[in-house]
Amino acid sequence: MNEYILLLLQSLWLILPAYVANPVPVVAGGKAPIDFGKKFSDGRPILGPGKTWRGSAAGITAGTLVACIQILIGEHYGLSSHGFVEMSVTLGLLLSTGAIVGDLVESFFKRRIGFKRGQNLFLADQLDFLIGALLFASLEITISIPVLIVLFVLTPVIHRLTNIFAYKRGLKSVPW
Repeated sequence: MNEYILLLLQSLWLILPAYVANPVPVVAGGKAPIDFGKKFSDGRPILGPGKTWRGSAAGITAGTLVACIQILIGEHYGLSSHGFVEMSVTLGLLLSTGAIVGDLVESFFKRRIGFKRGQNLFLADQLDFLIGALLFASLEITISIPVLIVLFVLTPVIHRLTNIFAYKRGLKSVPW
């Protein structure tokens, strides 16, 4: 197999729980906001109504379940012998939780600089969950520089395409 295709597949395999966790809150969200509708000292919402307990829990759960499926697939096909990360429930939970936390942190800072819900902050909206996922995952594994490069180049493209899809399906009010 071509080494670049293998690197691409290894990178996607690693980040898949985060890629699943990130959009699930859009579909499963609603109900109680994480910030309970409270304002920060600047008078703006801490996170805003779009960041909910239910959406966050659903995202983390979905990403962790994907990791469980990856464990079965990885063991069945011996993927770790081909350089694929050996997925674990812990790693899936870290990736998924990191993705959600990364999005929450970015939302907090967007509110601080006056960005409204749904307003695009170039690249921050595409990479926040990735950075969070990778930081949390680094508690469990070491991520190679080539994998990091692939993920930082590929993620904005995948993020944009999935957001356009969600917008056209009526799941998002903006295509970013």
